[in-house]
Amino acid sequence: SPTVVNAAYATAQFWDGRAASLEEQALGPIENPIEMGHKLSELVPQLNEIPAYKEKFQAVFGTDVTAAGIAQAIAAFERTVLSGNSPYDKFKAGDETALDEAQKAGMELFEDVGCSTCHTPPLFSNYRYYNAGVGMEKQTPDQGRKAVTSRDSDMGKFRVPSLREVANTGPYFHDGSAATLEEAVALMAGGGIDNSNLSGVLKGIGSKELSDDDKAAIVEFLKALSGEYPVVEPPALP
Repeated sequence: SPTVVNAAYATAQFWDGRAASLEEQALGPIENPIEMGHKLSELVPQLNEIPAYKEKFQAVFGTDVTAAGIAQAIAAFERTVLSGNSPYDKFKAGDETALDEAQKAGMELFEDVGCSTCHTPPLFSNYRYYNAGVGMEKQTPDQGRKAVTSRDSDMGKFRVPSLREVANTGPYFHDGSAATLEEAVALMAGGGIDNSNLSGVLKGIGSKELSDDDKAAIVEFLKALSGEYPVVEPPALP
């Protein structure tokens, strides 16, 4: 699952970008048979049978529980889960001590070798779609963006994830195939996994032949993108 942290800034939702907004995204997993598998036509009446939900919807929307209201409420909450004030932000604001030497070296490498082309500051994503070769070796690989556009050129392309809080949001890639940040950086810094649709940006990064020390420095820099964000305790349900 992509992280909810800073999802408010994304131009589309899901790894393949099939939802144009947080509201549209919020309803998808409810009915998806491999997620919640619950029909909205059944859920809405069920929630209306719970007085607390019915009262809250009347107070906020002036209606009983509706599918549109459910989507709007979830999306409104998700827009509050924002990360900022990280060591990187403090450094950019003028605090030279906010990053250590390894992190500063990693930041330079991140920019120089081309990582920032896709993971563009300050959000550390351009929210476009690229093929890094992840999962393409499978007999039936995930089509990624192609499933949305039907274009062969989009085969195996997935949305660039934001790297804000990346040290806290593993495992990595659309299939969770990298368990650690070190593994994910090693794969990307190595130019991805070769396939017929591999991104030219990844090929260029791979041609730089980064050393293990270089990759370790990039990992340290990425840790500096962890800042402050709401830690939400599960509420008492009605």
